[in-house]
Amino acid sequence: MANEIILLNVSGQDQPGLMAMLTSQLAVYQVRILDIGQAVIHDELNLGMLIQIMDETPTPDILAALQATAQKLSVTLRSTRVSARDYEEWVGGQGKARYILTLLAQSFTGGQIASVTELISRHGLNIDAVQRLSGRIPLAADPLSSNPAQSRTSVQMSLRGKVMSASELKTDLLSSADELVFDFSIQEDTVYRRNRRLVAFDMDSTLIDAEVIDELAGYHGVKAAVSEITDATMRGELNFQESFTKRARLLAGLSESALKEVAESVQLNDGAHRLIRSLKHFGYKTAILSGGFQYMGECLQEELGIDYVFANRLEIVDGFMTGAVEGEIIDAKRKAELLEEIAQREGISLQQTIAIGDGANDLPMLSRAGLGVAYHAKPVVKESASHAISNFGLDTVLYLMGFSDRDIEEALAD
Repeated sequence: MANEIILLNVSGQDQPGLMAMLTSQLAVYQVRILDIGQAVIHDELNLGMLIQIMDETPTPDILAALQATAQKLSVTLRSTRVSARDYEEWVGGQGKARYILTLLAQSFTGGQIASVTELISRHGLNIDAVQRLSGRIPLAADPLSSNPAQSRTSVQMSLRGKVMSASELKTDLLSSADELVFDFSIQEDTVYRRNRRLVAFDMDSTLIDAEVIDELAGYHGVKAAVSEITDATMRGELNFQESFTKRARLLAGLSESALKEVAESVQLNDGAHRLIRSLKHFGYKTAILSGGFQYMGECLQEELGIDYVFANRLEIVDGFMTGAVEGEIIDAKRKAELLEEIAQREGISLQQTIAIGDGANDLPMLSRAGLGVAYHAKPVVKESASHAISNFGLDTVLYLMGFSDRDIEEALAD
């Protein structure tokens, strides 16, 4: 019968030339391929093809030829007829919203995947494809290994459908992630998601593992007083500009050499070096947008090759801090404005930007960016941000961007 639509499913041991031999049979009968997809797990092949028989060649003859080829290849071929109505409904579904769900865990369990997939189904989404982004895990993997492929696993799920409540879906995923210990990100699959161009970092407790103002206060013997002001700010009694001005004033008389000593003592957070090296290799612009100190930001700029640094400048006279701040104080509002200004300068859309931070003063920047990531953040920040990394290093942001370990290792090898 002409114009019959058949779904072919092939499974078995993967081998070179398998698809070529099967499609050669389709070529003999001038069969049209409407859709095709393939996945291989541990050398086990699953190949799907949706075909349309265009001429008067009997369908049984074509299927018999395909079965004979499958037998030669020692694989299983299953065929299912698809009605024209079902096919047209499938075609009509294109153009609907699609999402990318990225999952991160030390090693996935059935419970974690079951919880996530149940939530996906409950919220009206279907899984189209699943791709592993992390490297293959040895059986004797060491969770403390410096090799990322042995210390974590990441998979990317392509979803389709209409999300009735994005906030409820995120809340449900957060609850599951907290209980079962994994990280996740769910993004709408747009052209901008696949073409990010700028990554902006908060500095203190995000790019580096310390709060520089606290370290300086410790040098100067005023750490308790600085902490008291910080606590008042957290309670909402002071805004950031007032808080920063008061804390900077307490540093009056501190030697400029203390800045250098602190800069030399702080460490990059886990995965920061690998992330930025990869970003530079792939041509991304990078920025530090910080309520911390310009001196520290410029040290990191020199070490890592950061393109832009905007932070606060302490006034220094005769080698000592005066307690005054030079110029405009970089607060939450200014961070978001700077992200926008840099994007405009680089000629890119805000949807092509990524912002990473850990504190409440990062939230405006995170919400303005195309991808805002709360990194090891407090619960209120984690719940407010669109995406969060709580259990792994900064370089896992590369998974959220769609890069695989293989992509990253090839880049770093170059």
